[in-house]
Amino acid sequence: MEIDAREYRNAMGNFCTGIVVVTGLSEGEPVGFAAQSFVSLSLDPPLIAICPGKGSSTWPKLRESGSFCINMLAADQKPVCDTMAQSGIDKFAEVEWTAAGSGAPIIAGVMGFVDCALHSEPDAGDHTIAIGAVSSFEILRPDADPLLFFRGGYGQFEGLA
Repeated sequence: MEIDAREYRNAMGNFCTGIVVVTGLSEGEPVGFAAQSFVSLSLDPPLIAICPGKGSSTWPKLRESGSFCINMLAADQKPVCDTMAQSGIDKFAEVEWTAAGSGAPIIAGVMGFVDCALHSEPDAGDHTIAIGAVSSFEILRPDADPLLFFRGGYGQFEGLA
């Protein structure tokens, strides 16, 4: 069966995801990118996974550093997402952050973070699966709503009924 790429993308857009910013240091400078492909992979040992595109200019810098931090964006952080989704700019020029144990940026105002060491990186078509061994994590805003992505647009969770 022939799969139409646009139709496949539209179908996959029916699955709601959260938005994270993957950050790290490259030559002592902060780097990062927005992603929706983030998952808790294993509890024992604690592992997470992200799936950066092979065309990413940022992921190779993070791979080389050997560590990265997952920043879980809150609903009020769409401007951060917009900034981190761009290329060719200083993404941290107006973004406040503190350093995680690895040195990777923890962006101010995030719901929480997961600091990781790169564990492995299997190939996955036009993406790669970056598996991170969790070194630390913290929930910083337990009452915040997440920034969500659904059918090509952004929104937020309206709370439990």
